Amino acid sequence: MAETKGVKIITKNKKAFHDYFVEDRIEAGIELFGTEVKSIRNGGVNLKDAWCSIDNGEIFVRGMHISPYEKGNIFNKDAYRERRLLMHKKEIIRLFSLTKQQGVTLIPTTLYFKGSRVKVEVGICRGKKLYDKRETAAKRDAERNIDRALKTARAGG
Repeated sequence: MAETKGVKIITKNKKAFHDYFVEDRIEAGIELFGTEVKSIRNGGVNLKDAWCSIDNGEIFVRGMHISPYEKGNIFNKDAYRERRLLMHKKEIIRLFSLTKQQGVTLIPTTLYFKGSRVKVEVGICRGKKLYDKRETAAKRDAERNIDRALKTARAGG
């Protein structure tokens, strides 16, 4: 029986948060082979250029890189192969209708262990323009400066 203890984050897709507005997030299981899970446990995974697509009523992750397991020999799979996500049919239909809207795409944002199972958090994303990226960076810098000023005011006073 699978453990249901806690959540252990493996990797986050920081590029997705930089390039897109993440409007909603959905948890999905992912179909993997044994050597891929072992490689993920070793940290050999990259979500940087990954995206999701829906084909024939099934949802797939494409562009996700899982390094070949060192001791896997003939059982290793292709590092960039498409992997099927495990979701209910109603959820897939809802996501399919959302992706038909202009500018909406599905991006995997986080890969994590939930108990002993590997889960993917899929974000429903809308693309950012260059000025949106600059605005986000400016807000982050302003917050950092405010925190720094508050910290020095507490230390000095």
